[in-house]
Amino acid sequence: MQVGIDQIGLYTPNKYVDMVDLAHARNEDPNKYLIGIGQTQMSVADSTQDSVSMGINSTRRYIDQIDKDKVGLLVLGTESSVDQSKSASLFVKTALQLKPEVRTFEVKEACFGLTAALMIARDYVRVHPEHTVIVIGSDIARYGVNTPGEVTQGAGSISMLIKTDPRILSLNDGHSAYSANINDFWRPNNSKTALVDGKYSTQVYLDFFTKTFNDYKKLKGWSTQDFGSLIYHLPFTKMGLKANRLSVEGQDETTSKRLEKSFAASKQLSKRIGNIYTAALYMSLLSLIENAQLEPNSLIGLFSYGSGAMAEFFSGNLVDGYEEVIDKSGDVRMLDRRKKLTIKEYENIFNKALMDPEDGVELVSDEENGNWYFAGTKNHVRQYKQK
Repeated sequence: MQVGIDQIGLYTPNKYVDMVDLAHARNEDPNKYLIGIGQTQMSVADSTQDSVSMGINSTRRYIDQIDKDKVGLLVLGTESSVDQSKSASLFVKTALQLKPEVRTFEVKEACFGLTAALMIARDYVRVHPEHTVIVIGSDIARYGVNTPGEVTQGAGSISMLIKTDPRILSLNDGHSAYSANINDFWRPNNSKTALVDGKYSTQVYLDFFTKTFNDYKKLKGWSTQDFGSLIYHLPFTKMGLKANRLSVEGQDETTSKRLEKSFAASKQLSKRIGNIYTAALYMSLLSLIENAQLEPNSLIGLFSYGSGAMAEFFSGNLVDGYEEVIDKSGDVRMLDRRKKLTIKEYENIFNKALMDPEDGVELVSDEENGNWYFAGTKNHVRQYKQK
């Protein structure tokens, strides 16, 4: 029985900052951001967008194309949770009008959250092949205005439908995992922004990639040459580039060029949206299949990493006809609809979004009609509305 990804939906807020503008405002050479970090734009979430609203909006991209009565499970991975107890997935489930019988919960392990959700979904479908599962990664990456990590911020969500006989990616058996209790990145309960040791985190990421990739190849009896593409969790595109360089060391020219070309395709969305934590790896997958010329049944290797730290390498095979399922033109239009912010506008919006909402004050969104947004709290209960 084949189980895997049948639908992918992307959402990112309707505002962005240009990295050249940000570099000038911070008295930096633009190439430090454009080349050194590998980013060109960064999506910005205002006070009306959070992990719930973005998760609803990414799932809306395909919800009308599926049989909602077959959904048996909804799992949301996030490190931008809106409540210490209640799952963000319950808000999403209600907005999508899914059945009360749907099992739903939230999972957390930094940027690994959506991969954890995906593996839960895969195993659930194997036991309940008549059901489908919605898995969502939804996050806002915040390090603060004029901080070293500022250029690696972003906001967005990826939603995927997992089922038997998938039409995009069929997941293969087996994986390699590696975890360690380290402090490369974390966000305490009393902080609205993350704490990070950037150089240390990059080194751990690369070390964990090397170990899980090599262990996976040994487990499957495969070599690097067997992969049509390798994709990565991308907190910023230069980090993935460093991992890809490790993967092609010592490989023949044909393999190296193929993996370099596919990585270039996989980073295009990340360059314009920025870091979306749990959903970043799967935005790489979407970018790959929208921008690369891939062979039928192409083997795709996926490296997932969540600081703290947890890493996993697994793979899937591309399903023939996937082009008919994805909505590249819709993704292009969504990115192009965004308003470019001045640096002052960005700073004001960013800092305002860090503040707790004033209870009883309704928020108004400037999003396009149809999109959902956070409308404030009433008696400290979060309210979500559709524009």
